[in-house]
Amino acid sequence: MDGNLNAAVAQLQEAFVPYPVRVVLDGCPHCRGQVPVENHDLFSLTISLGNTVGSRDDLKSLLPLLLGRMVTSMELDPAIVLGKLPREQWRTWPEAEQDAIDGYLDAVWRTLLATYPSQVGSFLDPATFLDAVVTGGESATRFLDTWDVTLDSAADRHLAETVNGLHFADRRAAIPAAWLRRETTRDRLYRAFERDHAMPWGDDLARAYDLVSS
Repeated sequence: MDGNLNAAVAQLQEAFVPYPVRVVLDGCPHCRGQVPVENHDLFSLTISLGNTVGSRDDLKSLLPLLLGRMVTSMELDPAIVLGKLPREQWRTWPEAEQDAIDGYLDAVWRTLLATYPSQVGSFLDPATFLDAVVTGGESATRFLDTWDVTLDSAADRHLAETVNGLHFADRRAAIPAAWLRRETTRDRLYRAFERDHAMPWGDDLARAYDLVSS
């Protein structure tokens, strides 16, 4: 992990230290029984956590582990993990806890945009990240605003890939088609093509420009 991600994960660990991880979580007595945490498959645990296994405090205790693991490996689904938050009304949690999660999301997003292709574990691309954020009950707006002012080749290539892979008729997409079709986006892709037209990804930039211009 880079320095910003390390700092964000450390902030999570500090914010949620009042919630120690229990060795065994209480599960639904009718279908699961007790669930040992150590050596448990984290993916299957995230599916059940907060539903048939564990409490809100258990979710809080495991958040630093789960969020930290998502930036170092591809074993977890960001939408499943972040999707736990609105059910637990995380915007009512103490300010330090909310700030730690916000700081984590901002650090992941900036790190993702900084390198193409993404090197942030389970966050494979901007669409994966933003879909998870929206599933977590948040607006994509602040992250799109950050993308607007991150003007470098890696962020431009992410933009082109997003445009080229988007089904513009899908109104459920976290990245609105209207945002991608803005004049600002078209101008940015054009400038990126002018800069990188001789690079192997020049055709991707050109194709994306044509799509948002049509």
